[in-house]
Amino acid sequence: MDRRAAGGGHDGLLNVIDLEATCWEGQPPPGAVSEIIEIGLAVVDLDARERVARHRVLVRPVRSRVSRFCAGPTGITQAEADTGVSFAQACDTLTRVHGAGVRPWASWGDHDRHQFVRQCAADGVAYPFGRPAERTHTNAKAVFTEAHGLRGRPGMAWALELAGLPLQGRHHRGVDDAWNIAALVLHLADRGDWPRT
Repeated sequence: MDRRAAGGGHDGLLNVIDLEATCWEGQPPPGAVSEIIEIGLAVVDLDARERVARHRVLVRPVRSRVSRFCAGPTGITQAEADTGVSFAQACDTLTRVHGAGVRPWASWGDHDRHQFVRQCAADGVAYPFGRPAERTHTNAKAVFTEAHGLRGRPGMAWALELAGLPLQGRHHRGVDDAWNIAALVLHLADRGDWPRT
């Protein structure tokens, strides 16, 4: 791994995160709640204008199961999710290994940030990113929408098309989506549209 990608407060580094969570075609089964099952993370060096690392953390759900509807797009089965770490361990890894407490982060939209806030509260786990939550996080979808003068906020795949970038890997696989969102962040940075934190 590139030493720049290890945890720490290097000024030019940004964590780009994409989550996959348990989901259902309709309402969740009684007692089930949506839980994170994969944390995809790409590290961007904004100064060097490059993606320097990618990581995948599988998380074992405890209050839900991976439905067939969820396994379809993500490719994650219940058996694979069962091999994951606990949510608390995943948050510890983000903080200890990936500098989540000191490094700014971004995601496509605000859903992932809200999912972390909800699940941390439900599980009694410390929020792994710096506080207050809103100041360390950048909504890359909102930045892209404004930079391109769009009326609606595009999904990641459409944004890649608009930016003339290829979709790499499997869409709805957290680690691949994080890598693709990181490419969009660099596209925005090259245009001078990415906010410095």
